[in-house]
Amino acid sequence: MTDPADHAAYIRARDPGADLSTAAGAILIYQSSLIEHARTVHRLHDLGRWTSGTLHLTDEHVVLCSGFGRGAPAAALLLEQLIALGIRRITTVGTAAALHPGLLPGTIVVPQQAYRDEGTSHHYLPPSRTVAASPHLAGTLLSNLADTRSPVQSGPTWTTDALYRETAEEVRAYASQGVLTADMEAAGVLAVAEHRGVAAAVALVVADSLAHRTPRTDHPGTTNGLRNALAAATVALTS
Repeated sequence: MTDPADHAAYIRARDPGADLSTAAGAILIYQSSLIEHARTVHRLHDLGRWTSGTLHLTDEHVVLCSGFGRGAPAAALLLEQLIALGIRRITTVGTAAALHPGLLPGTIVVPQQAYRDEGTSHHYLPPSRTVAASPHLAGTLLSNLADTRSPVQSGPTWTTDALYRETAEEVRAYASQGVLTADMEAAGVLAVAEHRGVAAAVALVVADSLAHRTPRTDHPGTTNGLRNALAAATVALTS
């Protein structure tokens, strides 16, 4: 009944310069502290209120997106608006919970696929257990993380939007299948990207653990992991 192109037309009626087709890509950022860090390492040009999030353009022509909320529905809404304005390559940088004891805070996980245990992806793709990231973009992201001081792994993630309904049985089941992390957005982001025919990849930084129920803390490894993941995502979109 509605189309993201309607949103783009509405924005362009107010601001004819609302066009992201020349951008190298966009990075979705969930932590406000990471945007504040980005301001210290990039010269950011704040764009107009073109989407449900706040947009910042770097000198490398990468759009950093923040302030749009958490969960697959919020990320999917922003992604639809970005694509309608011309974005063709997307990465996300956020946190996740480990499903294995050996995944310590600050470990960066780049999923090849996400298990679809949220609702958004099922409105975009036929039923299936998983949705895949762009092999090329995820591979480029992994390559750019190779020289960081943060530990890096590649493996599936489990996306659920019921944060306080994760059970011990689910954690054991997904972990036994080799799933590394639990997150709230990856499957929704990857499903929208596949449906719209754009490339998307995800970087998840371990912040806590469901393997031994370790509550989240402000671990310096997580902060460093987020910063390293953001730097690698920026290079991946411009290479």
